[in-house]
Amino acid sequence: MAKGQVSLPLGDLEIAVMEHLWCAGSADVKATYEALQGDAPRSLNTVQSTLERLARKGLLSRQKHSRAYVYSPRLSREDLLLQTTSQIAESLGANNSNALLAAFLNLAGKEDDDSLDRLQRLIDERRNSEPK
Repeated sequence: MAKGQVSLPLGDLEIAVMEHLWCAGSADVKATYEALQGDAPRSLNTVQSTLERLARKGLLSRQKHSRAYVYSPRLSREDLLLQTTSQIAESLGANNSNALLAAFLNLAGKEDDDSLDRLQRLIDERRNSEPK
């Protein structure tokens, strides 16, 4: 990790597994292992351990089919992002939300003006949906 970077709540392999399952919907260990072989060489046991760890963290559900477990995401990408962001903000004591808002603006502004427009639409929708 480069100096000044903060580690994410999930590791690289955990994120790769979640990405695969968000796309596939559900998969067993072998299918997940095969899907991840293009990234970096990993053993089947490493992938299985990662799936189990994600299930223990509550991010995946698993059901036994024949002799294998099939794993499915319990949260959408958006829900995980929202929960993770909220937890980080709360744990850092984001009582003053200026830093959090500035981070969102910085992130949205990196992409293009369309991102800022989408952010503005979300703000407008939120304001219009609140009772007056």
